Amino acid sequence: MYFQTFLQMKKQLGQLDAWLEAAAAHAAAKPFDPAVFAGLRLAPDQFPLARQVMIACDTAKLGASRLTGKAAPTHADTEQSLDELRARVRSVIEYLDGFDAADFEGTATRVVTQPRWEGKTMTGADYFMQHVVPNFFFHLTHVYALLRHNGVPLGKRDYLGTLTMQSP
Repeated sequence: MYFQTFLQMKKQLGQLDAWLEAAAAHAAAKPFDPAVFAGLRLAPDQFPLARQVMIACDTAKLGASRLTGKAAPTHADTEQSLDELRARVRSVIEYLDGFDAADFEGTATRVVTQPRWEGKTMTGADYFMQHVVPNFFFHLTHVYALLRHNGVPLGKRDYLGTLTMQSP
């Protein structure tokens, strides 16, 4: 289950990369400075688009890292241009490419913690289901909503990506 979910996250990060590419094309067609996108927010008390991208990426990479014990790549958290954000997304996709199902064996019972939890822990299973999965999709969906709300021509198929449908 863990490996398959991270494969889905990797796929969704690929979709995110395509959304950011579409945002750049949208800005070029209007025309306006694509850097405007980085600061967009859905509400004043929520993070701007650039930070939403960073957190979606961090959730995927740190989730995989904390569950498997493999070191995650570091990022400066200074990305502001669409190209810089796309580079970050692609680096996390590349990192996730380095995992296979065997890496996630035994992760359900692994003890997971992070600095902001102030010494508290979770099992790998709880961490994965209660934090990683919802947090990743929360921030990913914010990016989608921000771009869509600001005129980037995205639809549900852009969110879902290619589906593995088969004829009966």
